[in-house]
Amino acid sequence: MKLLKLGCIGGLGFSLLAAILLLVLLFYQGKRRPSGNAQYVSMGSSFAAGIGLGPRAPGSPIACMRTVNSYPPQLARMLNLRLVDVSCSGATTENVLRGGQYFQAAQLDALGRDTKLVTITSGGNDIHYVGDLSFIAARNAPSFYGWLMRRLWSGPLQPGQRDYAKVRRDLVAFVAEVQRRSPDALVVIVTYSAILPPSGTCSRLNLSAEEARDMRDVAEQLADATRAAASDSGAALVDMQRLGIDHHACSAAPWVNGWIDAQGTRFHPNLLGARATAEAVAKAVGSARARSTLHNRKGDQR
Repeated sequence: MKLLKLGCIGGLGFSLLAAILLLVLLFYQGKRRPSGNAQYVSMGSSFAAGIGLGPRAPGSPIACMRTVNSYPPQLARMLNLRLVDVSCSGATTENVLRGGQYFQAAQLDALGRDTKLVTITSGGNDIHYVGDLSFIAARNAPSFYGWLMRRLWSGPLQPGQRDYAKVRRDLVAFVAEVQRRSPDALVVIVTYSAILPPSGTCSRLNLSAEEARDMRDVAEQLADATRAAASDSGAALVDMQRLGIDHHACSAAPWVNGWIDAQGTRFHPNLLGARATAEAVAKAVGSARARSTLHNRKGDQR
């Protein structure tokens, strides 16, 4: 009996030590400042961080689950730009603006006077979009996890609890702050890729038609708020909600994973989707540069 007690105490002590070490690691990684002169800064949540898309990005905080195959590093390689990526899975617009996630400073603090390009994909965590989508699908699963979800989870947010207006305000404030800190930077706001089909459902989603309809409305309202923020602020917009409408999780060539048979993280972009996003942003950057060059030429002629 004494040995059993000593074993339990030892086990608790080991668990406590592991928790303390994990906390110290999170604190250390969170307090590290991005290094290098960033030509391109990427910010946002897991759709920017590329959760589930291969190896962890070297030097990135473990908790952020940032990978080497997300759209920002792919875009940086396409445009031959030095990248500082501060996107982090689970981040909200509040974390982008003011920090507070895993001891990290505001993602905005990665900006420099010489930054030329900034991308952001954010807002989904503010309104519990992918979180609720995942919990609903999990609740429908015929497993012990599904059983737990059906008994312990109170259900998705009600429509009035999703503050799309705040997402819009925060993104506008974000663009204004980028323009103040990096006046020569092009800001590109990227919407979340389309996950759900335009109508109905499919087995990959593990959602009923009614559940898919309700979450489709959430996705569209989030995209509308993001589009409005780009219009309000003058930022460039890459609308992956519309560009990816034929590549939803139920399609023959999906850019995102469903709940069933996911090739990576459920309800997040797959490798094809990350590549498509990088290509769409590269095209938008090229168009913006062409417009800027034309504008400058016209100014020289006056």
